Amino acid sequence: MKTYKFKLYRHKRNKYLHYSINASASIYNHCIALHKRYYKMFDKHLNQYRLMKHIAKLRKRVRYWQQVGSQAVQDIIQRIQKAYDLFFKYHKRGTRPPGFRKRRKYKSFTLKQAGYKFISDNKIRIGKQVFKFSLSRKIEGKVKTLTVKRNNLGELFLVVITNHQDETIPNMTGKSAGWDFGLKTFLTSSDGTAIQSPLFFKQLRNKLKAANRSLSRKKKGSKNWYRAKDHLNRVYEQISYKRRDWFWKLSHELTDSYDVLIFEDLNLKGMQRLWGRKISDLAFATFLEILETVANNKGKLVHYIDRFYPSSKTCSHCGHINQDLTLKDRFWDCSSCHTKLDRDKNAAINIHRVGASTLKLDTVRPSLMASVA
Repeated sequence: MKTYKFKLYRHKRNKYLHYSINASASIYNHCIALHKRYYKMFDKHLNQYRLMKHIAKLRKRVRYWQQVGSQAVQDIIQRIQKAYDLFFKYHKRGTRPPGFRKRRKYKSFTLKQAGYKFISDNKIRIGKQVFKFSLSRKIEGKVKTLTVKRNNLGELFLVVITNHQDETIPNMTGKSAGWDFGLKTFLTSSDGTAIQSPLFFKQLRNKLKAANRSLSRKKKGSKNWYRAKDHLNRVYEQISYKRRDWFWKLSHELTDSYDVLIFEDLNLKGMQRLWGRKISDLAFATFLEILETVANNKGKLVHYIDRFYPSSKTCSHCGHINQDLTLKDRFWDCSSCHTKLDRDKNAAINIHRVGASTLKLDTVRPSLMASVA
């Protein structure tokens, strides 16, 4: 599978897509209300196929909902079903059921086999309207799904997913490494490599403060208020784009250098409650998501060890566990073998060792076996 993202040119007919996204939000909230009411009345979960039939009948009477294609409606119901499945499976871990969304915070709708047609290289028909987009690269493979997405600035994008498979032979290096995530150093490798995060939120913090201050001085709802709000959203978009661009480049760099990358399965939500903005700025979960995508495309492997393994407290030389180690101790001496240890590098070595031993041999491709041997 391959994903493409294209930006639509600004045009007055784009309001048709904005209406469709708003109508999708209305359908989504109505489905959530039906789920809650059904569970309250019958103490059962509403079947998605019954819900699809019910919404199909309602769409014939509600003209506003006819703005959204039938396949987009099915996708909305299927997404709600997946969210409830995850809730019933992981609710003991704190997972919440899907809830209502404000219309302005609803961002997209998805079409699958029908409802759209590519007319030329950079033109597409959605419904009865034709839209022009910026074709940054050629679309390869058969289109499986098309998602129309808008950001906080009201800009519209096409996200196209195709069945194209990259047939290039992966460049195998025969190397593997363990990686420790930290607040001081973004990533520390078992071979001693240290990677510092640029901290993009911190870089643009003063610009963000000025934009927030400017917005607070404007009368809410006025033209100047909307202009200041767009400027604030533009700063947030700039932070997000810079961070994701760095993540993609770093992911390609790591997967070019190593075949197997091993990390800890960290409780990032718990860490965010403790350290807040710093964890959000590092955005480690987003980095891992991008890294897994790149590694999968290149035939490489991202593996995780148990979060409860004491990687920082265990001496990588003799295996002694230092129970008195605190977060402020960046270096410590092992009382058993008297080795001076760097906290982050020691943890990365332990992660690599444990990760290599816990890899299931039946799930590892033969080309990767040499990397973890």
